[in-house]
Amino acid sequence: MTVLSFDEQGVDVVYEGTEFRLEKALIEDATGKSYPDVTDHEVLQLVEKEPALSGEPRRVQDILA
Repeated sequence: MTVLSFDEQGVDVVYEGTEFRLEKALIEDATGKSYPDVTDHEVLQLVEKEPALSGEPRRVQDILA
């Protein structure tokens, strides 16, 4: 299971027992979108090759609100 924790500057990730950080600029470069418009599903797809996506995607802007 992958855990994503969002804040204003990026995302803390726990993936297969490894903790790391995806900075805002890296996420923007990888997705071609501004950070507030990126969805949690898009971030999960950056981390996992074939993630099991469930529920509606939520934008970072909405998650942080």
